[in-house]
Amino acid sequence: MIRRLRMVRAQRMTIVNAMLAFVVLIVILQLWLLTATMNAYLGGDTATVVPAAVGSLVCLGLNAGLLWYLFRLEK
Repeated sequence: MIRRLRMVRAQRMTIVNAMLAFVVLIVILQLWLLTATMNAYLGGDTATVVPAAVGSLVCLGLNAGLLWYLFRLEK
């Protein structure tokens, strides 16, 4: 029984580490998106603001979904 619990704990840590890697990638993507959008906006291109905001909301949704999955993993 103890051996099985350790294996489950090790599997959970693997899942959490993978989720952390995805969160880091999504945050880096979001920072790049913010930088590119601000550069375009300050250059006079206002057409990129709305698609960038939608993309940022998608990134937020992905991170919120991963957080929800993490909370469900603890149960």
